[in-house]
Amino acid sequence: MPAAIQPAVVGATGYAGFELARLLLRHPRVKNPVLFRRDGEGKGPAQLDEIYPHISGNGGHPLEPFNWDTLRKKGVDLLFLATPHEVSREWAPEALQRGLQVVDLSGAWRIATPEYRAVYEFHDADPQAAEQLTAQAVYGIPELHRDKLQQATLVANAGCYATSVILPLAPLARARLLDLSFGAICDAKSGVSGAGKQPTQKTHFVEVAENLSAYSVFNHRHTGEILEQLGLTPEQLVFTPHLLPIPRGILSTIYVRLRQPMQPADVECCLREFYAGSPCVRVFPHGKLPQIQYSLHTNYCDIGFTLAPDGKRLVMVSCLDNLVKGAAGQAVQNMNLMFGWNEEEGLK
Repeated sequence: MPAAIQPAVVGATGYAGFELARLLLRHPRVKNPVLFRRDGEGKGPAQLDEIYPHISGNGGHPLEPFNWDTLRKKGVDLLFLATPHEVSREWAPEALQRGLQVVDLSGAWRIATPEYRAVYEFHDADPQAAEQLTAQAVYGIPELHRDKLQQATLVANAGCYATSVILPLAPLARARLLDLSFGAICDAKSGVSGAGKQPTQKTHFVEVAENLSAYSVFNHRHTGEILEQLGLTPEQLVFTPHLLPIPRGILSTIYVRLRQPMQPADVECCLREFYAGSPCVRVFPHGKLPQIQYSLHTNYCDIGFTLAPDGKRLVMVSCLDNLVKGAAGQAVQNMNLMFGWNEEEGLK
């Protein structure tokens, strides 16, 4: 099977960027990725395996300072941006102008609604062009936008928290089974790698170890994604993220009410029918709830639920690895669809 495309990763030294590089290095349909340090990292190590010995022993993996001419000389077809939001907001338009396809792992292009996107405080040099590109971007959850992704030139890879909330609720929301007068209450918990590699006081070991803390209540950046993709209003969602004292993984517990009483088998059937043909979503039977350890280091989102005896109060639990299905694995899954390959290629 000949390698089909030449990918490049900007930000390969970050947690999500490294996870992406690792997946691409073993992907059977792509050439070894061109790896770039993020802008501002200086010279730094010359090889990625100097930072992450996990991939040592199978040849060198050189790191280069980002340069558009290097992209051209290397024959890059697809550019992955594992960069800060404002960097992706600036670089994605130029990449597209240069004929590249882009998968952006930041929040730069995920949200279409201006008031939801305001949390990022973008200052675009050409606001009209930015709005046009936002409308062009395809939101990168394959299970929801598979057809559009096959034609995409710019993919806005979905947020990790957002993925963990959208996937369990989407089947019920689209079937109009949710009692939206009650809304949805989402209690989500993530490992520390979700905060990125740059250390802060809140992610310091002393602050995180043996602790559990809520943060960004009512103003988390992923909230707008959840609202848009599920068709909810801000008043219909309470989303509270928490920081777990573990390296990676997300568990989201979601509380909703159904419009009419249902049987557990009906809820399970709704989920299974919606995700038939979606190999990266695993639906658990009624009463069996996912745990973070089941999905670690995989591209699965696990979904389980328990229905109250009244048939209306529903608790859903979803788990995923925030660096894989919540970031790099989902980016590879999106790439596979963009180029017409098997969705699971390179992810098993």
